[in-house]
Amino acid sequence: MRSRTHKIILISIIFSLGMSIQSFPLEDDFIQIPGLIGLRSDFSDGAHSIEYLLKLAQKRGFQVLFINDHDRKVLEYGIRPFQNILKRRVEEPSINERGSENYLSAIESNQKKYPDMILIPGAESAPFYYWKGSYLSGNLTVRDWERHLLIVGLEEPRVYMELPILHNGFSTRYILPSIPATYFFLLIPLLLALYMLKGKRLVRYSGIFILVLTLLLFVNNHPFRSSPYNQYHGDQGISPYQLLIDYVNSRGGMIFWNHPETRSGRGQLGPISRDTPPYPQVLLESKNYTGFSALYGERITVTEPGDIWDRVLLEYCLGQRVRPAWGVSTAEFHEEGAAGARLGRYPTIFLVKNRTKTDILNAIKKGRIYAYAGNVDLPRLVLEHFSISSSDSTQKGIMGEEISLKRYPIITIHISTIGLEKGNSLSIRLIRSGQLIHTFTGETPLSIYFEDEYFEPGRKIYYRLDIRDRKGRRLISNPIFVKFQSQAKRSSP
Repeated sequence: MRSRTHKIILISIIFSLGMSIQSFPLEDDFIQIPGLIGLRSDFSDGAHSIEYLLKLAQKRGFQVLFINDHDRKVLEYGIRPFQNILKRRVEEPSINERGSENYLSAIESNQKKYPDMILIPGAESAPFYYWKGSYLSGNLTVRDWERHLLIVGLEEPRVYMELPILHNGFSTRYILPSIPATYFFLLIPLLLALYMLKGKRLVRYSGIFILVLTLLLFVNNHPFRSSPYNQYHGDQGISPYQLLIDYVNSRGGMIFWNHPETRSGRGQLGPISRDTPPYPQVLLESKNYTGFSALYGERITVTEPGDIWDRVLLEYCLGQRVRPAWGVSTAEFHEEGAAGARLGRYPTIFLVKNRTKTDILNAIKKGRIYAYAGNVDLPRLVLEHFSISSSDSTQKGIMGEEISLKRYPIITIHISTIGLEKGNSLSIRLIRSGQLIHTFTGETPLSIYFEDEYFEPGRKIYYRLDIRDRKGRRLISNPIFVKFQSQAKRSSP
């Protein structure tokens, strides 16, 4: 059953290049639309206006922009036991600081001005951080302040205003959970103080002091907060992040873990230190998020065969997760030219039938996308075809889909380039359920027909691709899932 022999056909075909990426027809008449996820504008900490981003993206051949400004960017540190009264607050421009209605209105007006582009609103969120050390000791450190999630597709101002993140303003959502922990504890000294007010001078003065102190503690511990967590009780694990994931899902949005292996989250922030270690483990710890950054401007290991992404996908195949996690590219773009940044190096490619916002959102929800990293300018690798089928069926599955097979899977791949580039050498890794089963090499344009003699009745598996060329360009597909129905019968050659 688990034969190690495979039937492989590699075909290198010459055909005309130089056409735009969106003109390539795919299986079932899908077309490819290049888009950029994770753009910051001058509404928060980006250097450019939304209109400037639109013009630059349009000039470089992109049609879809996801604007992900910070939802709220605040640091607060206070003196106990009145840390919410005697505090210093530093806040930078953000969606909710400047008004979510203004943010969405700016995106809408630019969409009308550039109808050939597709603008999708969202946010970058750091729902939680916590303090370690002491300001007086000179070792005060903010932890996990740059552990980020990308929110996509929320279009109502109130949804942004009610995000369950630290410091997001007045909220009545968490009153009941906080009352037993705070107000009930303070009720006893309050009643004592009111009783002491009836006494003589010293007793009455003591009662006034206790009353004032108790009222201050009531105000300090008020329950009208945007999050049930605070920054003074240490690491809270995955809970604050899962709370945000569940909230976004309940409002019809999508949410992605951003740059989970970042190594730029440490250093000084004025008189305090910041420490956000790489956090790839969150992909396993959290549930029901849409996906994660599979390609961005740092070294990535979670997409290696058998690493964390594969463990997540295997949990889905085993029924331990409701949904798989899709890989995207995130631009994490703030300013053209800053630290060598250029708009367009990390696009996500969408497989759609119509060039509409609805189709783009549907493609990302269903995993009909692939992540890409390369130069801003052409040439660019194109995953023109990636499907799974079998010899006894006309059905085939593409990225994000699941196909049921009664025979051995046949994997068909076609890779081309946009722009004139001769002799572009490729290395294509085919990964089956976390195992690297074959590495193909060749020059573009390249077609591969691969019959995998693997079959386990009743089991669900998946295939995905990791493609690189000698110029450093990289392409990561999303998985195609295969469910085996019954015992395979080897077809005659």
